[in-house]
Amino acid sequence: MAGKFDEILRRKISQTLGEPIDESANADDLMFDLGMRYLRKVAAEKRRKDHKKKGHQLSLWVDGSASKKALVDYVDAVTSRNSPDFIPKNDRIAVFDLDGTLYCESDPTWFDFMLYKHRILEDVTYRDMASDYERQIANTVQTVIDTGVVPAGFEVEIGSCIARAFAGMSVKDFAHYVRDYADRQSPGYDGMTIGEAFYQPMIQVIDYLQDHGFTVYVCSGSDRLVVRVIVEGGLFLASRYVIGTEELISAKNQGDKPGSEYVFGDHDELVLSGKIAEKNLKMTKVSMIAQQVGQCPVLSFGNSAGDISMTNYVMGNEQYRTAAFFVCCDDDVRESGSPEKARPVYDFCAKNGWTPISMKNDWLTVFGESVTKKTN
Repeated sequence: MAGKFDEILRRKISQTLGEPIDESANADDLMFDLGMRYLRKVAAEKRRKDHKKKGHQLSLWVDGSASKKALVDYVDAVTSRNSPDFIPKNDRIAVFDLDGTLYCESDPTWFDFMLYKHRILEDVTYRDMASDYERQIANTVQTVIDTGVVPAGFEVEIGSCIARAFAGMSVKDFAHYVRDYADRQSPGYDGMTIGEAFYQPMIQVIDYLQDHGFTVYVCSGSDRLVVRVIVEGGLFLASRYVIGTEELISAKNQGDKPGSEYVFGDHDELVLSGKIAEKNLKMTKVSMIAQQVGQCPVLSFGNSAGDISMTNYVMGNEQYRTAAFFVCCDDDVRESGSPEKARPVYDFCAKNGWTPISMKNDWLTVFGESVTKKTN
């Protein structure tokens, strides 16, 4: 009877999540894992419904703001059947950068940077095994936090370091590790955890687009496996719609055999290889979108010069009307931005005809009314 119950429960949770499950996993572990993911998904759906109760879908945006009007005008034009700009549902694809576009990248720095620093300097199960090189990179993360300056090439270097620091860990255990870290209290804000640091007005944009027949992808420079965990707690988005730096996965018993020669066994499990294919930045974002999506999107959201390649690719779609938006971190009261940080983004938006989004002037809230920025 217990076996039949487990089978039914597995199937029901799988249907709810809209994803297949690992039938070979320990039933108790699987139920706990999927149960936690389900609760996160329920929380995301509740936030979505709460936003809609406020009167309209973009209730956290300032009425009359140029960016809100541009977005609504675009969506109306491409979803109205009588419009010359109508786009069929299958071709309504939007791509979003994560850090600084949907999710805070200044708490006090990128999530994956902080995760690495925690692993090397604070995790009692690993820090004594960390190499001098790993500690050097972790200390560089602290320097980035202190100065706000990222050394040339460091984003690529730390991408490989993150992979090596978790080499051999199972994919399932890595997801648990990321969730545990994300559940810590935010260093820079009262009223939210690290994993809850999503820009609430941008969550509304994703909800708005999905309700108008858009398929939404998140395309991040961070590790795809990390981003999947972050997204499941903040967005109503299945993990298959996450594009990120590709961390190579192998079988526990594979050893040095290439995947083309190894047969995954009954008692195998997926583990992190400690290697990445390539950091998902600039042109790599374009190639990853082309590979995973299979067609050119029509709508793009970014926040920095690192998203220009992705934006140019989207705007080059010759079949349909396109649009591009950039979040400008110009709010130094509710977020850790400044007009000086945002100025270059405003400048290249003006040069290219893209729409800037002002955190300070276009949003009624950033993280929600119950969240406040800490003061030193």
